[in-house]
Amino acid sequence: MNTSKTEPNANTPKLLDQVRGKIRLKHYSIRTEQAYTDWIKRYILHFDKQHPKDLGAVQVEQFLTYLAVQGNVAASTQNQAKSALLFLYKEVLGTALPWLDEGAS
Repeated sequence: MNTSKTEPNANTPKLLDQVRGKIRLKHYSIRTEQAYTDWIKRYILHFDKQHPKDLGAVQVEQFLTYLAVQGNVAASTQNQAKSALLFLYKEVLGTALPWLDEGAS
């Protein structure tokens, strides 16, 4: 049976467990871990539970725009969401989002 989706390896940790592992490896605070995993969950749910590896810079931009316009969040909140998604793509998925990286610390 040939499907377009790849089956996860039984030995591969779930995405959010991978995120937590990377955050702990880099000695981020527990509050940062909680905030980042919450933003990543919201991002995944916003796109109907699609895996972030199947999404990209366009969807990240759409999500951040959604937060600003419909979510009416503060700039600092939007920046926290952006940092969480940059961490996800850069550190966990190994995917660069160069235009998003500009201005990030």
